[in-house]
Amino acid sequence: MRQREQNMDKMVNVKNRYKAVKMSELQIESMKKSIAKAKREKQRVHQKHIFRNIAVAAAVAAMFVVLPNTSPTIAYAMSNIPVLGKVVKAVTFRDYQYESERHNADIEVPELVLDETEQTTGVQQDKEETSGQMQENLKKTTEEINAEIRQITEQIVTEFEENLQYEEGYQDVLVKSEVIATTDEYFTLKLICYQGAGSGAEWDYFYTIDLTTGERLALKDLFVDGADYITPISENIKEQMREQMKEDEMVYYWVDDEIEECNFKAITDETSFYLNEKNEIVIAFDEYEVAPGYMGCVEFVIPNEVTESIRINN
Repeated sequence: MRQREQNMDKMVNVKNRYKAVKMSELQIESMKKSIAKAKREKQRVHQKHIFRNIAVAAAVAAMFVVLPNTSPTIAYAMSNIPVLGKVVKAVTFRDYQYESERHNADIEVPELVLDETEQTTGVQQDKEETSGQMQENLKKTTEEINAEIRQITEQIVTEFEENLQYEEGYQDVLVKSEVIATTDEYFTLKLICYQGAGSGAEWDYFYTIDLTTGERLALKDLFVDGADYITPISENIKEQMREQMKEDEMVYYWVDDEIEECNFKAITDETSFYLNEKNEIVIAFDEYEVAPGYMGCVEFVIPNEVTESIRINN
């Protein structure tokens, strides 16, 4: 909880630094086009690699802001500090820091490692073969996730350094992670990415591992074969959106909007999700995905009764 609070406090502080920055209509339109392009790209690929698309628009926006120059300080660090977990743990693989008057980066790259002392706990002799296969799967899964995280964060660092050439711009990049809602059956790592330059945008990546099989969990894996889980989850999300807007005039989602193409239609197989401590499915959307930017990243907890007839081991 303390780590989550610290991450949230830091995210809020970073965003607050840019609230007073105003963008021109041209910049806003450019940002919207990049967001639309990113959303299309996200639907085409399994990996949510959309940071580069918005960074281009952010770099353009940065050119309209003038701040004084100063000498930067750069720090790289490698550490192995456990965050949380059993069987699987998240540690800090790389800590990239850059600070100047115009450019700031705080990027902590996590890495998943296996806890050898926990992997064999409670395993009976007649289950050794199954346990061995699970551990083999777990090793492969964590390696794949680590490779994906490194690719994402390396591109973020590369783009940050490329944008240093804009002498009249500025940028603020933040990457953090936290282990969330981890149980004996599931392990979920959340990677938080924030980029601010003239305006701000946040993306969250969720990596959930089924600890009973050692494999990465996909949304479809939670349901019986052939079940339509897209419709009930999507309709429940729309109901929640409407109810939240009815209760709070400051809340707004792209649903029932007069501009039909902007409206949220349905989730997809690739929509981000995780399971909370009540075994409820939590659907997560990136900033701008289903609501205006001021709403930030939004999540919807799907009550178990919505999908209980088609869930596996609900």
